[in-house]
Amino acid sequence: MASIFQRIFKVAQSEAHATMDKFEDPIKMSEQGVRDLKKSLQASMVSLAEIKSLAIRLQKEADDHKKRAADYERKAMLLLKRMQGGEMEEAEAERLAAAALSKKEESLQQAATVSGEQQTQQRTADQLQVKVEELKRQISKFENEVITLRARARTASSMRKINQQLAGADASGTVAMLEKMKKKVQEEESLAEAYGELSDVGGTIEEDIDKALALPSSTAASDSLAELKKKMGLQA
Repeated sequence: MASIFQRIFKVAQSEAHATMDKFEDPIKMSEQGVRDLKKSLQASMVSLAEIKSLAIRLQKEADDHKKRAADYERKAMLLLKRMQGGEMEEAEAERLAAAALSKKEESLQQAATVSGEQQTQQRTADQLQVKVEELKRQISKFENEVITLRARARTASSMRKINQQLAGADASGTVAMLEKMKKKVQEEESLAEAYGELSDVGGTIEEDIDKALALPSSTAASDSLAELKKKMGLQA
């Protein structure tokens, strides 16, 4: 019968180990998943930085084109003023002023083109920024969940070990041993009590003589009682 229970216990133990192994695998997979997400986050951060850098450069380039357009317009105005002041011939001043205005228009067109590219890159950067922040939140959430699951796994493992120890303990054998010990102690106590009673029964001749000689103490007590009665006038 004991061997049957032992076999059942071993089967249950192996199943518990298998269950724990199955429980550990998802945790390890989740941890690997978090590490993969962190790698993706790092790559996304690099891409985001590159797109933002490009958007910044395009914005500066667009601003430069706008500044050049404003500078060409200023130069065209100066040429016309010199013409008006008689410092330049009208035909030459108008020719150069027209050329300056043409450069202005080219710069404005370039500024518009670059601004469109900059806006496209900026929108991409903004969208990627949102996704990066969402990925950060997801990673933080998954990390906390993995920590919680690992703690729960440790608790479950501890409970499993305790239950295995309790299941494997020979409770019936321990109870039988305690009962046997209790019976032995009771026998020893009864034997001690019996020897105590035997010590009060009978005695040696010397003990009998001592008991006989102890009678005067009783006589002395009687004399003391008679004397007290006489003092109180209870007898002559």
